Amino acid sequence: MVTKKQIEEFLAAEAVAVAGVSRNPKKFGYTAFQEVGKKGLNVVPVNPNLPEIDGMTCYKSVSDLPPGINALWILTGKQNTLDVVRQAVDRGIRNIWIQQSSDTPEALDLLKDKEVNLIYKQCLLMHYKPHSFHKFHGNLKRWFGRMPK
Repeated sequence: MVTKKQIEEFLAAEAVAVAGVSRNPKKFGYTAFQEVGKKGLNVVPVNPNLPEIDGMTCYKSVSDLPPGINALWILTGKQNTLDVVRQAVDRGIRNIWIQQSSDTPEALDLLKDKEVNLIYKQCLLMHYKPHSFHKFHGNLKRWFGRMPK
């Protein structure tokens, strides 16, 4: 079970790589990246098909990230999650958040015995300066006792 302390540790990272950023404004990988960036999270985009997004260099893979990034938010399709997790483990990334609907049993199994702060089955948008729908959803989870403690 994910704890509030784990979430706070993740959000305290100086920079968060975001694997699965999209240039399509109708996709979650675009809107989520935009939203947390506008709210102040220092995000670093990762997508093998984009050289840049919003004037920022977009890295082709987690393996290509610059040194010093120790947090990764995975928004990829399930078919890519395991590869992204492998790259994160190889780089020694200690904070990994696998967004709801991106997690796979294989990726979670790979991380099971690793010394990482793993967060999954949670929506980052509900925990980082939530507003509107995400704030409402978070309040519902809190009310029903399903929010991390």
